Amino acid sequence: MQPKTEEFLYFLLWSAEQLTRPTFRNLNGSFENWAYRNGLQRQLATLEKEKFLERKESAAARTRLYRLTSKGRLHALGGRDPVAHWSRPWDGRWRLVLFDVPLAQNKRRSRLRRYLHARGFGYLQNSVWITPHSMAAEIEALRGAKADVESLVLLEARPCAGETDAEIVTGSWDFEFINRRYQRHLDILKARPAGRLSSPGQAKAMHRWAETEREAWIKAVRADPLLPRELLPPGYLGKRAWARRIETLGRARRILGSFSAGAGKLRSSS
Repeated sequence: MQPKTEEFLYFLLWSAEQLTRPTFRNLNGSFENWAYRNGLQRQLATLEKEKFLERKESAAARTRLYRLTSKGRLHALGGRDPVAHWSRPWDGRWRLVLFDVPLAQNKRRSRLRRYLHARGFGYLQNSVWITPHSMAAEIEALRGAKADVESLVLLEARPCAGETDAEIVTGSWDFEFINRRYQRHLDILKARPAGRLSSPGQAKAMHRWAETEREAWIKAVRADPLLPRELLPPGYLGKRAWARRIETLGRARRILGSFSAGAGKLRSSS
């Protein structure tokens, strides 16, 4: 997806009625005129074609309604839904990936580590990665391949020598680093431009803030394994940042609405 199209998808997410459940919303004439002027009509078509966006038209009411699909909402959130992950039931079993890739295949080993990190696995020990989540995707990827347990093995396990789940979490993920990213995001939320958008300059300032907020959120959530609630460590900032984000973007949406309503006046005075 082109960066500008992805940014527009994010705009649709936070201008929707609710981040948690985007519903059909009438994008009025002011919005569509603005979209046309900024070359975004093509992006609307692209998002529809790729199933990130749905459109519903009513000839009788002369309205055009748009809705983010589940796929579009998930992509705009950074590829992962934090609430779904925190709410996911955990069966008490840890899933482990153990591998021993020869030094001569260093690229292969590095590629595997990047994949596990991107999937939220924790680095427990040398060549031992761990997650509380299902490994259905990894199992499916290996289906049909010749097993080589001396190079790679996937296990389900429980601690049996007095180790606590909290100790496993602490040893596998750097939550100090993760919290720093969430704190950075919280600081950006506090810096949201306040008041009505009464000039193009103020609208641009809001746009720059939105870009910064999105980048900070994605960096934070991509570093976070999004563990089930019973495994979250004390002082974890992810849930606080998410709640503040919904609140702040809701206020930003209302401010955006005031700008849309006065868009014609701004154009005539510029």
